[in-house]
Amino acid sequence: MFQNLNKNDKNRNDKNLKMMGISAIILIILFVYMLIKSDHIIQGNSYYFGIVFLFILMLTAFGLQKYKESIKKYIPKNKFQEELENSEAKAQEKTISNTIQAVKTDTTFKDVAGIDEVKEELEEIVDFLNNPKKYKKYDVSLPKGVLLVGPPGVGKTLIAKAVAGEASVPFFYQSGASFVHIYVGMGAKRVRELFEVAKAKAPAIIFIDEIDAVGKARGVGANDEREATLNELLTQMDGFDGNSGVIVIAATNKIEVLDEALLRAGRFDRRVFLALPSKDDRQKILELYLKGKKYNFELPKLASYTSGFSSAALATLVNEALLNMIKRDGKNIEKDDMECAKKKIRFGKKQHYFLNEQEKEILATYQASKAYISKQKVALFDEGINAEDTIYPSKTQLENIIANNLSGSVGLEVILKEPYVVFESELKEAKKIASQVVERYDMATSETLLLQTIKSKLQEKIATNKDEVLKIKDKLLKDEVFEV
Repeated sequence: MFQNLNKNDKNRNDKNLKMMGISAIILIILFVYMLIKSDHIIQGNSYYFGIVFLFILMLTAFGLQKYKESIKKYIPKNKFQEELENSEAKAQEKTISNTIQAVKTDTTFKDVAGIDEVKEELEEIVDFLNNPKKYKKYDVSLPKGVLLVGPPGVGKTLIAKAVAGEASVPFFYQSGASFVHIYVGMGAKRVRELFEVAKAKAPAIIFIDEIDAVGKARGVGANDEREATLNELLTQMDGFDGNSGVIVIAATNKIEVLDEALLRAGRFDRRVFLALPSKDDRQKILELYLKGKKYNFELPKLASYTSGFSSAALATLVNEALLNMIKRDGKNIEKDDMECAKKKIRFGKKQHYFLNEQEKEILATYQASKAYISKQKVALFDEGINAEDTIYPSKTQLENIIANNLSGSVGLEVILKEPYVVFESELKEAKKIASQVVERYDMATSETLLLQTIKSKLQEKIATNKDEVLKIKDKLLKDEVFEV
């Protein structure tokens, strides 16, 4: 009904605009015709006054059409319009209330493989939800919010469900986009209702997927409704203490765009970073997905050949292989079924990190150079450097951060005798910090000279220790992880 009314209004407006256009054209034609054919009948100023008056009427009509929405605010609404808007708002509110419902999840940590380090961090939260007295006894409060950060497909939602399943508590799932509404105030109302329902069902877990949809930094792409919703979320997270039994878990793959207020202590003060699974992790994930199924291939080899696959991609791989097995009326999953599935995933669905052998060599050389220079643990698909967090950075510390970000690119240039672009974000970060050293901190005179000096030192260091870098590269190709 509402859609038909909106459609009729639009058609009516289009017709009015066309009629005004036709009227304007007719008037102009008449005006020109009279000027050419009837000069002798124009006497005095009355004729010109009439023409000017007609033009004023036309401009007024166009102005009313253009600014009709602003003018509507000052015109009292009739009863029908008020009823229409109220019924739309009530329908929206009813939808919101109906969608905020807890679910009981049967997923546990046994159903999630390849995330041993993440499990350790989250087991503490599960224990708190199961045994709150143990912590309240010592007046210990757990984090109000846990932020899961990682690329798409690594299992952020599955992990949140597993935490709820392990603790046997209600699980409230909401996507960030579901808070953004066309009616002002509806998003904030949804946030309030979500927290009220969760508190009533405590202990409980609230999970907000893709929180960046509502949690972007305020002032960036200004949107009053989104900012009002974010402010309400911040207020609600301040409004309950760590012993309320409600834990908020959120997921994002864009932590850099989130508002700083969300990340401060007392809100999402615990962050769990998830990366693409390593070779050993992939083997565990494949074992889980192939449990109870018959197959004729070597699992370690398959794990090695699926570099860059997320857990979701591995699930798809097994599913596609099973479909191919059924299609050929087989009883076991064969190597050919897996090859066919891999081709479908690679060419049918875009996989950013599906690498051939040459690409793996390039990436391993890049990461080996980075590991050698930074002296940090590096995984094959890691992007970014764990920069030293200090309140008072020295020039040497800043130069080291620049060097760590440039080391991979310089290593490729030295070892493979040609420049490559691998992680563009690290090049941008190096330039950004170099710019700050020159312009903000006044520690150097030229950004270009600073970058060139650091590159020269890196080239010399990597060339001198090329054998060490190559050993790290071989380790990365074998295990996909290098620990210092």
